[in-house]
Amino acid sequence: MKENAILLTGGILNRGHAKTAHGLIRTSSKFNILGVIDEVSAGEDAGYVVDGIKRKIPVYPSVESFLKSSPVKAAYAIIGVAFPGGKLPAEIKEDLKLVLRSGISVVSGLHDFLSDMPEIKGLADEFGARLIDIRKPRPKDELKFWSGAILKVTSPIIGVMGTDCALGKRTTAVMLSDAMNARSQKSFMIYTGQTGWLQGHKYGFILDSTYNDFISGELENAVVTCFQNESPDFIFIEGQSALCNPSGPCGSEYLLSAQCKGVILQHSPTRTFYNGQDHTGIRISLQREMDLIRLYGSRVIAISLNTKGITLAEARTYQQEYEKKYEIPVALPLEEGVDKLADAVVKYAEEFKAAKNN
Repeated sequence: MKENAILLTGGILNRGHAKTAHGLIRTSSKFNILGVIDEVSAGEDAGYVVDGIKRKIPVYPSVESFLKSSPVKAAYAIIGVAFPGGKLPAEIKEDLKLVLRSGISVVSGLHDFLSDMPEIKGLADEFGARLIDIRKPRPKDELKFWSGAILKVTSPIIGVMGTDCALGKRTTAVMLSDAMNARSQKSFMIYTGQTGWLQGHKYGFILDSTYNDFISGELENAVVTCFQNESPDFIFIEGQSALCNPSGPCGSEYLLSAQCKGVILQHSPTRTFYNGQDHTGIRISLQREMDLIRLYGSRVIAISLNTKGITLAEARTYQQEYEKKYEIPVALPLEEGVDKLADAVVKYAEEFKAAKNN
């Protein structure tokens, strides 16, 4: 049964750093989202703010407004933002105090652990609320080291990777997994971030809160456990950051440790510098990312475009340009769905099976 919850977004629901809230507004099998607390977007439908689709999730200007207006009580308040470094915004801290005084438990995916904050923990204890820090590292003795068991997995493993952070890799992976299931192809997404856990995906781990020595093993373990328990037709892995992002390079574990030989690559055609790294002058390169994936022994089978900030006509121009240049399918997931990606996955699976049999 889903737990009733509200999202705290501190006035940035309409911005990319509220990506945790965006994911939960779109879908969650773990939580029923009653509303969003965001003074900037108050009065709107949260779904409409995120992607233009109304989902009957109201946006309230304050915690007090929700408590007075909502006919249903929330059991949880979820911090719906994810800033670089995982810091707790001051704007949200005041909202936390109000929900805790109402006996509402709090779920946080930040690196600033609420249970380590005396004032917040004191309020939770006083009013009988729980503090759930999902990004707290698990004890080392509970973590897996890479073993090679991944080499016995026979399901196609596809990484949904990207050329930067905050591009919609998880959203594309979820849409693609759902599309394959709709085609009667049993598919699962392996989550690697806090939002995937909050959405209720069955297999995965939180990569950036895992000790580095065990990332490869935890990734392998999630894939192997999914394969052994489910015998899926396809396994998709949610990507993080990018291979060439200097502020947090990530991806070689997917290609080597998880044996992602096929990759869907998410890209923003208008983003010049890495997210939050404009001052460095280091430019994003779609070609460089594709070349590096190839050098790791894998290949990009399709490109998925993040079209934020551009018109549909402009997006389609980029789509046609990339399809001509790279000779692979290029999809616009939010505008046109992921059928192109699903078709590319089916074609890849046929090639994957043929290669296994030779």
